[in-house]
Amino acid sequence: MSEQLAAIERPRTEYRWPAEGISRIPYWVYTDERVYQLEQEKIFRGSTWNYVGLEAELPNPGDFKTTYIGDTGIVVTRALDGTLRASVNKCAHRGAVVCRAHRGNSKDFTCIYHQWRYDLGGKLLAVPFRRGVAEDGVRVGGMPEDFRLDAHRMEPLKIEAVNGVIFASFDQSMPPFREYLGDLMMYYFDRVFDGRPLRLLGHMSQRIAGNWKLMVENIKDPYHASLLHVFLVTFGLFRADQKSKVEMDETGRHAVLVSRKGEQKVTEGTAEISQLKADYTLYDPSLLNRRKEFKDENTVVMQTLFPGLIIQQQTNTLAMRQIVTRGPHQFDLVWDFFGYADDDEEMTGFRLKQANLMGPAGLVSIDDVEALEVCHKGLREHPDEAAFVELGGRDCRNENHMVTESAIRGFYKYYREVMGWA
Repeated sequence: MSEQLAAIERPRTEYRWPAEGISRIPYWVYTDERVYQLEQEKIFRGSTWNYVGLEAELPNPGDFKTTYIGDTGIVVTRALDGTLRASVNKCAHRGAVVCRAHRGNSKDFTCIYHQWRYDLGGKLLAVPFRRGVAEDGVRVGGMPEDFRLDAHRMEPLKIEAVNGVIFASFDQSMPPFREYLGDLMMYYFDRVFDGRPLRLLGHMSQRIAGNWKLMVENIKDPYHASLLHVFLVTFGLFRADQKSKVEMDETGRHAVLVSRKGEQKVTEGTAEISQLKADYTLYDPSLLNRRKEFKDENTVVMQTLFPGLIIQQQTNTLAMRQIVTRGPHQFDLVWDFFGYADDDEEMTGFRLKQANLMGPAGLVSIDDVEALEVCHKGLREHPDEAAFVELGGRDCRNENHMVTESAIRGFYKYYREVMGWA
């Protein structure tokens, strides 16, 4: 890092949000290391429900996966009694990572360093040489007499599975997940997760050189979607002249973008979309084949759940996008693609083929990565300036169109409250 950039990124002595309120986003919220650490404390390790996986990933007793909440390593397990458990992936002895495999099946976990052994819920089972060793008939070394196994364990998290989706929280007093979402957001969640068993189809992941909040904003931002993405606007999958809406819960923290597929033609509403290529055709038109499967006519529903989950329905492809923070200047985006256990072969084919729109090299998602990285590169050099977010007004309300940044303002309305800057 250059000396100039290093000077720019020294922690600030005070944090004052611009007087314009949620219609401005100060660039230091993306770049300041102290802000990032505060986010870990107040948001990711605070009173939030965080996505940690699908039950379909852990079908059998002993199954486990490792993941993250913010930048804290987590291990999620199906315990031997069939219950779900989640713990911080850290040994209670010297802080080593206990479970080093990404996923697998085991009856317990043993830390490689000093072989402290834990059950699948993080309870300490055994400590080598706990009572010391015998030397000339005398016990020497070992733990103090008052050492108790039950006083040392991997930190447990509160866990809740909702229709096949697993969430965890550091806050043991968290209200039920349905209360956390509220009625409107729960309607959209239940629309996809209606109780049918899920079928995992695959994973993708990518590391993006930008702040994690830019990804959240991106999915709350219908403005860019009908301008940036050549594929979406050209083939009528998501653009400004379609029937659409933006909805939020009462707090502004959760939101959905909803749209219905249109036609590949130029209309009055597409006059300002330079990316529209009305004469484009596909060598394989079956990429756009689809089947109606939900009770409404919506073909795109992108739901963002605070702080870092995106639930994606793009035509028939379904995925969870989990945001994993990696410092102020990069994050991982982890995609879990899924369908339903009772899908027939044709439907699974639709889901897999349409998944080519998404992921690191997706026909659509690849555009977002470049946009986010150039955005972060620009704002990183100007931490004392602020983003101008006034499309559709200066407040945060539900809208029946996509020419708005209302959901972004809603996110920062809640974000400021949590961070103490409201």
